[in-house]
Amino acid sequence: QVQLVESGGGLVQAGGSLKLSCAASGRTFSVYAMAWFRQAPGKEREFVATISGGFTTNYADSAKGRFTVSRDNAKNTVYLQMNSLKPEDTAVYYCASRTSWLMSTMKNEYTYWGQGTQVTVSS
Repeated sequence: QVQLVESGGGLVQAGGSLKLSCAASGRTFSVYAMAWFRQAPGKEREFVATISGGFTTNYADSAKGRFTVSRDNAKNTVYLQMNSLKPEDTAVYYCASRTSWLMSTMKNEYTYWGQGTQVTVSS
């Protein structure tokens, strides 16, 4: 069983930055691929970024060049550094873990989810 707890959300002006953290429990954290998804009001939950157990990363087109996903296995934590934020980035951001080394962009391939953290970008 893996438990995920996100933090770091908040209100920021357009062009600003936020760094989200996701603390994971469980001894096998280092071998699991992790991901960030987000869900805006009235919209489907969408992929943002993922990092494999081998530290390979992949990003949604909307995140490329602005967001950076990273992980610290010693701290059982995955991060999402978000720069140049836009109002359209406003959403609840969720951390997710799957029971595989390999990363995925598909939300139905992730087994464990955090409770989410709100990010609001004002114009």
